[in-house]
Amino acid sequence: MRTASRVLGALSLGAAYLPSVLAQGPLPTTFTDAETGIVFNSWGISNESTQTRGGFNFGVALPSDGLTVDSDEFIGYLECSSKDATNTGWCGVSLGGPMTNSLLLTAWPNGEDIYTSFRYASGYAMPDVYTGNAQLTQISSRINSTHFTLVFRCQNCLRWDRFGELGGAATSTGFMLLGWVQANPSPGNPTCPDQITLEQHDNGMGIFGAVLDENAANPSYTAWAALATKTVTPTCSGPIETGVISVPVPTGTVFDYVVVGGGAAGIPLADKLSESGKSVLLIEKGPASTGQWGGKLKPDWLEGTDLTRFDVPGLCNQIWVDSAGIACTDTDQMAGCVLGGGTAVNAGLWFKPYSLDWDYLFPTGWKYNDVKAAINRVFSRIPGTDAPSTDGKRYYQEGFNVLSTGLKNSGWAQVTANDSPERKNRTVAHSPFMFAGGQRGGPLATYLASASKRGNFKLWLNTAVKRVIREGGHITGVEVEAFRDGGYQGVVPVTGVTGRVVLSAGTFGSAKLLLRSGIGPKDQLDVVKASTDGPTMVGEEWWINLPVGYNLDDHLNTDTVISHPDVRFYDFYEAWRSPNATDASNYLNSRTGILAQAAPNIGPMFWEEIKGADGIVRQLQWTARVEGSFDTPNGFAMTMSQYLGRGATSRGRMTITPSLTTIVSDVPYLKDPNDKAAVIQGIVNVQNALRNVQGLTWHYPSTNTTAADYVNNMVVSYSNRRANHWMGTNKIGSDDGRLGGKAVVDLNTRVYGTDNLFVVDASIFPGNPTTNPSSYIVTAAEHASQKILGLAANTAVPRWGQCGGIQWTGSFLCAAPYTCQDQNDYYSQCL
Repeated sequence: MRTASRVLGALSLGAAYLPSVLAQGPLPTTFTDAETGIVFNSWGISNESTQTRGGFNFGVALPSDGLTVDSDEFIGYLECSSKDATNTGWCGVSLGGPMTNSLLLTAWPNGEDIYTSFRYASGYAMPDVYTGNAQLTQISSRINSTHFTLVFRCQNCLRWDRFGELGGAATSTGFMLLGWVQANPSPGNPTCPDQITLEQHDNGMGIFGAVLDENAANPSYTAWAALATKTVTPTCSGPIETGVISVPVPTGTVFDYVVVGGGAAGIPLADKLSESGKSVLLIEKGPASTGQWGGKLKPDWLEGTDLTRFDVPGLCNQIWVDSAGIACTDTDQMAGCVLGGGTAVNAGLWFKPYSLDWDYLFPTGWKYNDVKAAINRVFSRIPGTDAPSTDGKRYYQEGFNVLSTGLKNSGWAQVTANDSPERKNRTVAHSPFMFAGGQRGGPLATYLASASKRGNFKLWLNTAVKRVIREGGHITGVEVEAFRDGGYQGVVPVTGVTGRVVLSAGTFGSAKLLLRSGIGPKDQLDVVKASTDGPTMVGEEWWINLPVGYNLDDHLNTDTVISHPDVRFYDFYEAWRSPNATDASNYLNSRTGILAQAAPNIGPMFWEEIKGADGIVRQLQWTARVEGSFDTPNGFAMTMSQYLGRGATSRGRMTITPSLTTIVSDVPYLKDPNDKAAVIQGIVNVQNALRNVQGLTWHYPSTNTTAADYVNNMVVSYSNRRANHWMGTNKIGSDDGRLGGKAVVDLNTRVYGTDNLFVVDASIFPGNPTTNPSSYIVTAAEHASQKILGLAANTAVPRWGQCGGIQWTGSFLCAAPYTCQDQNDYYSQCL
């Protein structure tokens, strides 16, 4: 059930523009609980910290052998803050660090009791009730007007199993990666833990590596554990869950092209394919976003207008605080499941591509000279702007001026980013955006607008695609199911023989669809076969072995923080709830002012290229914004996020879980020491470049911390190091993955081992480019549309003809009444 309350959509830690947490293992404080005599290793945040109001403490006591043998239980100490004497609020601990794919313990006071609930989040949505065998019994509890404290025994809590998704904490290493969260609003249905609804964690969150010292394990553990005798009896009278209302696929429905995913690639691709005269269905999993397409989600101050939260640039950062009904729920990363995908929810950064990115990353047929015409077409439709307010003014530029002046005084050159796309070494620029007329713009306002005027184009919203339906290597349609009320249910066929399907569901979505369709590595297809998909999955003899999910890439993010007395912070979060009256009026009446700029006041952007010891030039992009991070408060602070892009060699992997969600099982960060060296050198170079700025203070890294120590001691996790620019899981290339290569799709974006299935989105990118990738993805869709339309129509193979095999690149479809029958790995025949 998807609750309508403002649930913790950003529960997964470390969003791109939220405070990250640094800590590589803070040393514990050892203390003895006065009431119980239990000795704890504890880690806390003081009530004077800017990270959370009222402070937060978490403690652990382990069995006597817990530092030599991995324990599956512990005694915990949890002290959380309340807003006032009414015992409001809730808090939580992730026992695996990131809030996704870890066992979560939530706690809250109600009356004289403290209630708890074990939860598990696989995506950016209200976490599900954990169905494993974790058990909590209380030893003692205390509630006063400022805090609530719980001492408890947690059995089967340090190893978890959710429908076959395994995880845990290895106490024998002397280290635990933990996460924490606090919020002031109390849960809904507070006396029924299985039916609570949780408001956004508005009182801080973080991730930290907790070092365990010799005091963590204690021979008195068994005696202490015997004190755990209390359980709190729930009282439940909450809402009854109801299913999604679906609409059957209309009888007689058939399309020449079905495009799956209405985002940065799917929308332009559907437009170009429909422009050719072919019938096209664009299927989007989520609801409408911007007002132009009937979107409804908005704050109160936009009521009565045709604007939504997606239209107003100054509201974009709220996605990281309130993503209920927007973020995809089937992946552990932030992805927009609304019309427009990432281009509806991101900051709208829009860079004219750098030629070297195409020449370095992409194969023949996709080099810069090959895609140059597509780039020109894209930017003729979406030129972008670095002054989005319709009056041409830029607002709150104090932070930009501080940094850009310092860089220029050190020899860096200021450029206009999209007038000089080739200048990406020691250059600085205002941030360019896809916005137009003071609103979001982008593919939603251009490509979708032209497509929607054609009678041969259809758009279905609120509809998820479960898998493609295939006969061997030929796709006959897609199976759909309602994701929200009004979505379609059934099978959508494509035109016989010549019909085609294009997956544009994103780096995780498209890869997941291939796996559910029997295309991918055997270990992953075995997971799908053992899931609820198993009974209807394509037969194992027709599995196509391709490296789906490998080559996962992302811009590695490393946050640094400075402050300067000239910097002025604008509270875009408050603007969501109650904007300054003048700012709201200016925006509503003329699309001018600070709200026409992307939150949180992004800029300057600056770039540097660093040649490594391996001879590879690595690209750094710095994105500055006016807000604090870590424990540096907003006000005079700026966070400068360093993105490591083109040239980085580290790669990771995405995998599918038994519950058919996707996870980043291997992070693609800093596996190559030359990648790390570039990150460190980049920080050193910026530190040196800004030494001339009087009044500038470095907070992270601080003046007594070297850049090398800062980077070496930082946790390497997607929770605090991602840029959320995920790419590469369905890599494009001429090295056929069926034959031991690394490519999933060929140079025409067709999936190897099929004759009419294509993938066009960020998942085909071999690696990350210099900048935020939206314009590159739209360009790839423009270029791919020409390649797909230029292919000869598929034909049916006559009787006795070859229709498959691991080296086969022809048609996989047999002429009626014959069918393609598997003979061996290398040969299938129409019989």
